[in-house]
Amino acid sequence: MIGWDAMAWVLALGGFLLVRHELTLSERMWVIAMTYVAAAVALQVVGGFVTHLYLGRSKVGSFDEVTSLGRLVVAISVVLGAAFYIAAPLFSRGIAFIMPMLAFLIMASGRWVLRVARGSDRRKGSRLPEVPGVPALVYGAGDAGHQLAGLVDSSDDPPYTIVGFVDDDPSLRFLRVRGYRVLGLGADLVAVARAKGAEAVVLAITEASPQLIQDVSDRCTEAGLELVVVPPVREMIAGRIELDHLRAFNVADLLGRRQVETDLTEIADRVTGKVVLVTGAGGSIGSELARQVQALQPAKLLLLDRDESALHATKLSLDGDGLLDTEDTVLCDIRDREAVCAVFNRLAPEVVFHAAALKHLPMLERFPDEGWKTNVLGTRNVLECAATNGVQHFVNISTDKAADATSVLGQTKRLAERLTAWYAGQTGMRYLSVRFGNVLGSRGSVLDTFRAQIDRGGPVTVTDPEVTRFFMTIPEACELVLQAAAIGHPGDVLVLDMGEPVRIVDVARRLIEESGKDVDITFSGLREGEKLHEVLLSRAERGRDTAHELITQVEVPRLAPKDLGTCLPGRGDDRDLHLDFSGIVPVLPSHGTAAGKGMR
Repeated sequence: MIGWDAMAWVLALGGFLLVRHELTLSERMWVIAMTYVAAAVALQVVGGFVTHLYLGRSKVGSFDEVTSLGRLVVAISVVLGAAFYIAAPLFSRGIAFIMPMLAFLIMASGRWVLRVARGSDRRKGSRLPEVPGVPALVYGAGDAGHQLAGLVDSSDDPPYTIVGFVDDDPSLRFLRVRGYRVLGLGADLVAVARAKGAEAVVLAITEASPQLIQDVSDRCTEAGLELVVVPPVREMIAGRIELDHLRAFNVADLLGRRQVETDLTEIADRVTGKVVLVTGAGGSIGSELARQVQALQPAKLLLLDRDESALHATKLSLDGDGLLDTEDTVLCDIRDREAVCAVFNRLAPEVVFHAAALKHLPMLERFPDEGWKTNVLGTRNVLECAATNGVQHFVNISTDKAADATSVLGQTKRLAERLTAWYAGQTGMRYLSVRFGNVLGSRGSVLDTFRAQIDRGGPVTVTDPEVTRFFMTIPEACELVLQAAAIGHPGDVLVLDMGEPVRIVDVARRLIEESGKDVDITFSGLREGEKLHEVLLSRAERGRDTAHELITQVEVPRLAPKDLGTCLPGRGDDRDLHLDFSGIVPVLPSHGTAAGKGMR
């Protein structure tokens, strides 16, 4: 490369003098021109080593290498042009302006020829795979599609043989991706696949929407085509595709492909070096919160739960210590106010993530008093003890069911949000709530239910064919909870962007397809207190933007603990508790539902 670049300066000089001066120069001009070339070659070699151009900094012929080469040539032309203009009055300005450009073109042309020759040799030398890859049509002719085609071409034993591309951009209809032609639009997917004998479709769009993924999946299923997806950027290293990372379409793809970006510096300022308490640490959200908080190096991480087995599992996952003989694991029921306050008095937490709650909607519809005791009174106890002991930061984990609440779960979590806002006003500290929807893969989630039903041979029960829910993965939800904690203000309710709602029946069908079993889906009808479509904001709420694009802020009316109402014991041995919500939340219609019977 050094020899070629040196020769490029000589050839550039010869070409310039031939065209401009027909090689007729005075002896002095020849001396100046040759001196310029010699100086340029010397600077080229020195600069090439200083910038690592000749030490393998970039792949030969790559855009990065040619860019670095261009910068070096420009620098040489400026330095030498200024020096010769001052030192040699007879210096031809054309040499300073034209010759470096000619030299750069010759250098770049040599690299292009070398790269083409190497690619041709590689293709000639590569042996045909023993087993031909599965004929595949690639959906997406963008960067991911180009990377995929390059990997298939350079692999000795590629799993797929590309038959062509389709793309939704009509302007790409004449595009060739490494020789593979774009054969049509995304709408032509099935027709093109059949015409070309494709057996698989590779979705090479790393930021595809859930709607597009589901639509492609449905069409592939109907046509008997295997759907393979390029993983989202967050699942790849440095955004680079690898053939062994291609995978079958799964349930997580239904949630969307956006990457959650969090400001770890701002989050760390709230947690690092602080004593942090996580209530409900044995649950899915609580345990993941504990793991992410631990990575931010708190002074001490306290885990509180009433379930000793769940607490043991979380502790074991954090540090492998299952003895449970240290004060950082606390067995306590948040319903017990005195026990909770004793924990705060003894351990003095500075930051609290309150994830302890009862969450199963149909169970709470049957036993509303249990929801009241844990989600409302338990939260009040934790808030009161936190405020009394000077906790600086309190994050209450809420749910989208608190917006326009129609269920016991939604109403109790709504009350918890309002209590948190009241304590924020009293203390002036960052006491706030974070509201989000269903968490994919959490304990007792719809995935667990569906998989258990599939394992038993079905049927899979879905309430309604049109019912939709918002979903997030557990790590994504916890990352945004931490981010919300960093940017929230006292009394805020911060609502996480859940993307687009997903049809529950699509989740069921995807899980059945993954299992490979022939399982039926039955529809049971909506349960008491259950909505067809969840909302993240109630009709009376107006969301405001925050510093994070995936987090919205809303205000809720504050509710003092003394206004919670009274618990009225019923008659008989069952001691049915009637919860007085009058004046606190909209009164539920009393039409024989569990909510109407248990709450007024």
